[in-house]
Amino acid sequence: MLGNRTDAEDAVAEAYARAWDRWSTVRECDSPEAWVRTVAYRIAVSAWRRTVNRLRAHHRQTVDQHLDGISVDHVALVAALRRIPADQRRVVVLHHLVGLSVTEIATEIGSNPNTVKTWLVRGRRDLAAHLRVGGREEYGAAEPRGRDRKATPHQRAGGRRNDGT
Repeated sequence: MLGNRTDAEDAVAEAYARAWDRWSTVRECDSPEAWVRTVAYRIAVSAWRRTVNRLRAHHRQTVDQHLDGISVDHVALVAALRRIPADQRRVVVLHHLVGLSVTEIATEIGSNPNTVKTWLVRGRRDLAAHLRVGGREEYGAAEPRGRDRKATPHQRAGGRRNDGT
């Protein structure tokens, strides 16, 4: 009837719960099983109607809206955010995108402000590493800089090639 086993199971479970709550009335019915089936059907239909109405309302509200496409920068930022640890990602988003202060973030996540500050510093550093490659996004193919970069054999030889140039 629903086309989805999980939704059907949820409707039946809800119907049984309602039957249990009203057992003194349900047990007097000619067929308690039929009562449960009818209630399950009504629950399923109600859920379906709510979904259809929600979609119609959403369509009415968005029919005249013009949405810009997702920018390359947005895709790069989301990809980079996915590559940093969840704790760091959470505080970076709460601070830079939602606009919460360090104290507010600490309160919301149940941590202390110093931990939040540490996660922010590490999150920014890791995020920058995933976004930085010659001024454009390469989805994490960032080249190490400074002390982290390993010298090539040419650089270790003082900048001279083996042929003397």
